[in-house]
Amino acid sequence: MQKNETYVLDLLHDAGLVTRPQIENARSRLNGENNVVGLLIRDGVVSEADVSRTLAGQAHMDWIDISMMVIPPVVIRQIRAEDARRFKVIPVAFGESGLVVAVGDPLDIDTIDSLSFLLQREIELICTSPAKIREALIKYYGTAGEAADILQEKLGADVDLELELEKGAAVEGDETDAPIIRMVSMLLIEAHRVGASDIHLEPLDKKFRVRFRIDGVLQEMQAPPKRLQSAIISRLKIMTGSMSIAEKRLPQDGRIQVKIKKKPIDLRVSTIPTNHGESVVMRVLDKSSLIMGLPELGFFSDDQETFERLIKLPDGILLVTGPTGSGKTTTLYACLNYINKPDRKIITVEEPIEYQMTGINQVQVNPEIGMTFPAALRSILRQAPNVIMIGEIRDLETANIAMASSLTGHLVFSTLHTNDAPSAVARLVDIGVQPFLVASSVRAIMAQRLVRRLCSNCKEPAELSETELRALRIEPGQIREAQVMKPVGCEQCRKTGYRGRMGIFEIFVIDDEVRHMINKRSATLMLRQRARELGMRTLREDGVRKILGGVTSAEEVISTTIGDVS
Repeated sequence: MQKNETYVLDLLHDAGLVTRPQIENARSRLNGENNVVGLLIRDGVVSEADVSRTLAGQAHMDWIDISMMVIPPVVIRQIRAEDARRFKVIPVAFGESGLVVAVGDPLDIDTIDSLSFLLQREIELICTSPAKIREALIKYYGTAGEAADILQEKLGADVDLELELEKGAAVEGDETDAPIIRMVSMLLIEAHRVGASDIHLEPLDKKFRVRFRIDGVLQEMQAPPKRLQSAIISRLKIMTGSMSIAEKRLPQDGRIQVKIKKKPIDLRVSTIPTNHGESVVMRVLDKSSLIMGLPELGFFSDDQETFERLIKLPDGILLVTGPTGSGKTTTLYACLNYINKPDRKIITVEEPIEYQMTGINQVQVNPEIGMTFPAALRSILRQAPNVIMIGEIRDLETANIAMASSLTGHLVFSTLHTNDAPSAVARLVDIGVQPFLVASSVRAIMAQRLVRRLCSNCKEPAELSETELRALRIEPGQIREAQVMKPVGCEQCRKTGYRGRMGIFEIFVIDDEVRHMINKRSATLMLRQRARELGMRTLREDGVRKILGGVTSAEEVISTTIGDVS
């Protein structure tokens, strides 16, 4: 573009993309390494894409964003890697009269003629930005090291990844493995940097998709080249120290321990074979962010006061309910942290132990050797604990031991999978627990869901639509002093408008009348009506309070509580 620079600058000026003073300012700062157009792009006066679009229009050439295309391998093979790099071109498709090739500079006639002569065939040209050409060269022709460089650029600075692998796992590989090791490290660092809770590596027909779950929502990330799929998955298996790289037909599970910026991170790795290769999901467990206080969970002051009173009870069962991924385990850990004092002995029975907690005895369930929930519970009762936390009540034997423990002076925390708080009673009875045991042992049941918090940096005041007001059953009087906000999007929240999550809660406190109703096997609907009479707010009603407080959006609450019609 250098030799045509005056012509290009005139085109950009005529298109209204730059002004003469801007051109002269850039020209006055020229040095041996820059041209005027390059300086204007670097200064942000005009984008590289706008320049290439303008040139494409002048050359009567179509402009496309090739990063949005999936180019078949058979097309890529039409131009050798060394030729594609030398001419800075990418083959993208087979056209009616020849090979369709993307170029970054449509004015470089010499390169285009040389490429046509080299290929000895007709070519059809389309234009894209030089940056898209560079990315595509790495994606389709590049090495693992070059692909890792893309991730490195996004991180902005070098970050060391210190591995703490299980005994027998290979920390290092030979020189040929180094680029793959670096690429996997970059993936883990990026996931930690953006606060991902899960990393999904999914082999598709023509690409190797990478998605991070951030604040409960999957977001697609920069994908490694498809041909590196097997090498990346094998590297992750090696890092676990327990998974076989030769076995690709059966699901496998493993665990990776790493330190990122001196912070210990656990990764639970799961693989499963699919029709295009092994799919990998890694659950990210950040030990340093383990303990949340009750306010951080999302409680307003009145609910927090109620909940603090409940978890200070000397005995009984407190159940936390909700679907998978609703934050039940985090809530239980917060409860244990709140009551973890030197004068109390706390024992947990978990499958698996997600976080290590100081001062608490944690027991790992292992059914393969007979260490089941019931077996563990029978043993720990002889350890004279004050508080017991059971990861989940799944069967009658576990439920009966939990009930018996609560009736003999122990405070028991556990979880159930039910949609709302009153339904937990019916669930326990369905498991086989006698109603009188449920009535006498359960002190309270709390259902919860997670909603995304609005980004405090970019949220803006908003007004609720008539549809939202009706769906949320908000009265006009509630709006007058409210601080309703909406998501906007900024760099801090990755343009989503949300940053972090919080809980919405439904707290059902069991009183004497409710115990009498449970003994009579009253229907869940009647229990729910009684709970409402006692002042229980539904999940949606608690969500409305957080909408009016400006901490989450109406859209979040409506979508999360779609089944709450009370």
